[in-house]
Amino acid sequence: MAIVRYPKPGLAPGFFLLGILVGCGDAGNETSANAAAPGISVQLSIPGTIENGNIDEASGLACSARRDGLLWLHNDSGAKARIYAMDDTGKTMGRIRLEKADNDDWEDMASFRFEGEPYLLVADTGDNDANRNDTRLYIIAEPNLDEDKRPELTASWAIDFSYEDGPRDSEAVAVDIDGGRALLLTKRDIPPRLYEVQIVPQPAAPVVARFLGSIDSLPRPSARDAQFAPRTDNWYWQPTAMDIAPDGSALAVLTYGAVYYYARLPGEDWVAALSRAPLRLGIENIRDAEALAFCDGGTSIFVTVEKKHAPLVRIDLEGSPDQ
Repeated sequence: MAIVRYPKPGLAPGFFLLGILVGCGDAGNETSANAAAPGISVQLSIPGTIENGNIDEASGLACSARRDGLLWLHNDSGAKARIYAMDDTGKTMGRIRLEKADNDDWEDMASFRFEGEPYLLVADTGDNDANRNDTRLYIIAEPNLDEDKRPELTASWAIDFSYEDGPRDSEAVAVDIDGGRALLLTKRDIPPRLYEVQIVPQPAAPVVARFLGSIDSLPRPSARDAQFAPRTDNWYWQPTAMDIAPDGSALAVLTYGAVYYYARLPGEDWVAALSRAPLRLGIENIRDAEALAFCDGGTSIFVTVEKKHAPLVRIDLEGSPDQ
């Protein structure tokens, strides 16, 4: 396994990224992710840090479907119902004040186009104790910041839903707009469980998240790792974010230990694509990585962490893994 060190501009001396791993091999305590993946090259960089000091616990990230080089992000549970805008170096660009909404436990974001218009999804789906009956997806028409950098908006619609087999904690949510649905990946199940919720406006009938399958291709902890995780604070296997490339060709899952990249064959269902071993991109020394988004049409992935003035990690992908 090759280990590469990347300096982090603007951060304290000696703080660096360790370990970008493409292909096979173990990463610390994690299981082997993937056979070698010829046909794809990976470059990792830190283009900047998040300038806005109001963002101190970023848990959701999405690249604009309206404007190149613009990213949206939000804080974790208990924060104000705000969505912040920045450029792809972390410079502040504006914010949305979301009216008639509460941040009970916002955990992920996504961007997509529906009927030709750009939208943002905010997933109020965190449930550490698996006891919530009020999980919700907010769908917001993405504003034009050239017209107003600090708009006050209400959601275009919201989807209240429950899981068909009882409450779940999900911090990884993506929009599969071709399937007219949001995909939700649970955090605390071993292996993680994948669900779907229809994203188009629904009739008054209750909305239920349907179970699609368990994702066995993601790493599992050993019995010892799972037992001692509360003491070591090492939950490397838990999914914290997910996104789908705008053209539907790939899906990425972020855990506390790595980014897992799944290429999809034309016409293939996501459950089938997620059953194959993914391309593993290791970020072991980036603590508390909680947010991820595809950008640049799916050729780059951005990741950030839960801290004030957090680093903005960029992973550029060229080519596609041979299937």
